[in-house]
Amino acid sequence: MDLLIVSAASLMAGMVDSIVGGGGLILIPALFATFPAATPATLFGTNKSASVWGTSIATAQFSRRVRMRWPVLLPATGAALIGSFIGAWVVTLIDPGFLRRLLPFILLAVLLYTVMKKDLGRTHAPRHSQRKETALACLIGLVIGWYDGFFGPGTGSFFIFLFVRLLGYDFLNASASAKLLNVATNVSAIALFAMKGHVWWHIGLTMAVANVVGSLIGTRLALKHGAGFVRGVFIVVVGALILKTGCDAFLA
Repeated sequence: MDLLIVSAASLMAGMVDSIVGGGGLILIPALFATFPAATPATLFGTNKSASVWGTSIATAQFSRRVRMRWPVLLPATGAALIGSFIGAWVVTLIDPGFLRRLLPFILLAVLLYTVMKKDLGRTHAPRHSQRKETALACLIGLVIGWYDGFFGPGTGSFFIFLFVRLLGYDFLNASASAKLLNVATNVSAIALFAMKGHVWWHIGLTMAVANVVGSLIGTRLALKHGAGFVRGVFIVVVGALILKTGCDAFLA
């Protein structure tokens, strides 16, 4: 029964994550509720071991239908991998607790900006030369990759927002690009958790199958309904992230 519960949660998380990220809002609470005696690191590691497969499949699906800017995204993916490693290393030295109270306000600013800018992310119009776009994408990858390794909540949403705001992508292309970078940050995290023995592979692999199914459903919805649909889901997920991180920071 426990495996059935977390697999169902993994399916839903894969669907949400494939569209705009934020699948951890569903799967991590489900894991903590189902396995209350487990250490947090083990549950985080097991979550990553499942979600990385759905994110990888979503990336592959998007790349077949969306024109990925590979000369820009591949260097940015490398930067995200490096940033995530550095963030994971820094978290062994510094307590990330100071971000807990700050994060809801950062997410609120992202949400308000997106809602107020009605046309934000509706049209795909990269605004920079390839060299400048690559430099900015690498900076995004390095900074948000570091954040994912150090703290994590809202990583996919931050990737999407910055690709839209700084590079001129629409929400569909930004979501596709964010998936690629998110794979890199997830692989980095899994490597760290696995080295420390914090992954339940037998549970993670079962959840991975469900996560892939959810990812396929979510990707098809995003491709079918386009940037406007992704923008709407982004607003809902960021709103949910604000509530979750706000409760964690001020009510826990």
